[in-house]
Formats: sequence, C-alpha cells, structure tokens
Amino acid sequence: MPPNNPFIFMKRKIIIEIISSLLILLFLYASVSKWLAFKLFIGDMNNQPFPNWLTPWIVWSVPILEVLIAVGLIFEKTRVPALYASLLLMLAFTIYTVAILLHAFKFIPCSCGGVIRKLTWPQHLFFNLFFVGISLAGIILKKSEPVHAVEV
Repeated sequence: MPPNNPFIFMKRKIIIEIISSLLILLFLYASVSKWLAFKLFIGDMNNQPFPNWLTPWIVWSVPILEVLIAVGLIFEKTRVPALYASLLLMLAFTIYTVAILLHAFKFIPCSCGGVIRKLTWPQHLFFNLFFVGISLAGIILKKSEPVHAVEV
C-alpha cells in the first residue's frame, strides 16, 4: 500500500480524533470538577508540598490551562501545540504521582476532582501514563500526516 493511501489517511484521522476527544473530555472534566468544588480544590492545594503563596496562582492557572488545552485540541490549526501541552501537563502530573509513590512527601494529598479523586496512587499512575501515551501517539500521528497541496 502506498503511503498516501486514502484508507490509511482516514484511519489515522479517526485515531487522532479519538485521541483528541479523550483528552478534551479529560481536561474539561478535570477543570469543571475543580471549579464545582473550588473551596475543596483550594484546600487541597494548600495541603500540597508547595508553598501556600503558590496556591492562588495554581488554583486559577491549572483549570484555565486545562480548558485552553481542550479548546486547542478542537481546532486543526492548534491541535499539535495542544497535544504537546497535553503531553507536558500529563508528564508533570505523572512525575508528581511517581514522587508520591516513592514517598517523597510526608503526606499524600490529592487535588484531583470528581471520580479521579477516588483512584489509588498506582491507579493514578496508570491513568496518567495512558494519557501521556495517547498524547504522544497523537503527536506522532499528526506529524506523520501527509501534507496536501493547497488548491488555488
């Protein structure tokens, strides 16, 4: 099969759409969960092993960043940067989860929202690694898309 086979192109496009949709759902769910339980989220942030003066910055920037990434994933022109942002954010969450599993902190706070809060830390790790993996797969698939000539 030649590399520009329309079937392969459509299959790649569908997989990219599924990846983007899963990430959009994740980030919108996470941000809305934080805003719906905003006082709890602030309290959780104050219990993190970070200085409390960072709390106001974190409680606003993380949910806003999650929404911006979700919006970026919707549009074709911003999808690749949004996939990279998704990868970086999920890597940061994964590194934090690994630090918790390695007992790097005196206590184990969780600032996740909604049902994600109910995961154990090993489950968090696998959950995060799944989204790291699909973010990376989305980047690879988008980068390997054939470039079509623009018709004049």
